[in-house]
Amino acid sequence: MTIPLLSLTWTDHVTGRQGFLVVDRLVRGVSSGGLRMRPGCTLDEVTGLARGMSMKEALHYDPEARYVPLGGAKGGIDCDPRDPEAYGLLVRYLRIMRPYIESFWTTGEDLGLTKDVVDRAAAEAGLLSSIQAVYPLLDDEAGARRRLADAFAVEVDGIGLDELVGGCGVAESVLTALDRAGVPYWRTRVAVQGLGTMGGATARFLARAGLTVVAVADIKGTIANPAGLDVDALLAARDAYGTVDRAALRPGDRELPGDAWLATEAEVLVPAAVSYAIDGTNQERITARWIAEAANMPVRPEAEDLLAARGVTVLPDVVVNSATNAWWWWTLFGDIDADADEAFAHTRRSMRALIDLTLTRAEADGTTPRAAAHAIAAERLPVIAERFGRHR
Repeated sequence: MTIPLLSLTWTDHVTGRQGFLVVDRLVRGVSSGGLRMRPGCTLDEVTGLARGMSMKEALHYDPEARYVPLGGAKGGIDCDPRDPEAYGLLVRYLRIMRPYIESFWTTGEDLGLTKDVVDRAAAEAGLLSSIQAVYPLLDDEAGARRRLADAFAVEVDGIGLDELVGGCGVAESVLTALDRAGVPYWRTRVAVQGLGTMGGATARFLARAGLTVVAVADIKGTIANPAGLDVDALLAARDAYGTVDRAALRPGDRELPGDAWLATEAEVLVPAAVSYAIDGTNQERITARWIAEAANMPVRPEAEDLLAARGVTVLPDVVVNSATNAWWWWTLFGDIDADADEAFAHTRRSMRALIDLTLTRAEADGTTPRAAAHAIAAERLPVIAERFGRHR
């Protein structure tokens, strides 16, 4: 395991809360990775996420594309985003991290933070943009920035394209696994933990592909219906944090405890909320055949070993939830335009190829999809470093 290039812990002088920045590596002098805010966030968590970002970037390397992967990084703040002090804390964090964001860390929304909030706080902190470090790498900075801004203005059925593309990638990963196994979509049930940006979009795309979403979980508990939930109605009834207004539930919808999604009778589980949701103990309750990691690091390593031993396939986060990050760069560097149909088509092609490569490698090596994805990334990182340079 490599040591990160940079690892920082910051203590806020106002609240005493801590924030973290880990830069795993730089490629072309720049790193990429979002900023999360959640109670209990730790330096170890952010370190693992930064390492995962290096792999996500490498996995999307295409020598024919305009987008060349960057290094991996991640930021984290130990605070509940609903806390009245959260926004001020975010602004102070970004002020402290401003030299790194200006020089080599491109960041954006992650768990607990939306793009709008990050952008507003970044402006208050005196930043031109949260991704300004990548601007020197662009051939046409003004055109690239305009294209990305146009893409963020695109809406599909009243939902921003930026909120949908990551879930499109997760859904395509699931569909690829089903296709390889010869399992019909209409016979596949899904349970989703978290109905925020990633979980909500994933549920939307899977339901529209013909799968039956039988359970969703938010901070208030699990909503379940073995006959299938009305996903569009639930998405319309959620707040900014992904919490569903229970007044929107239908007569057949049941309210269950928060962890009931784990034991739902479903073929696919999609943990799309917090890290470390599935551990060595609660994994025993899972009867699903596939787990698609829409969240970052939701399955602990010891749980994954136990799940694999009983035939449960974990589709790893470094592949499954990588489309959001890749979409930013595909758009900014000009591989795709600010168009929803083009974005979804490119995402589906890329994710289907990547998950297929990962599962084929896992079968050939007799290992887990995560180990296979890591092996593929490890093979690509030196190629990227040799071609474009890196800093360790």
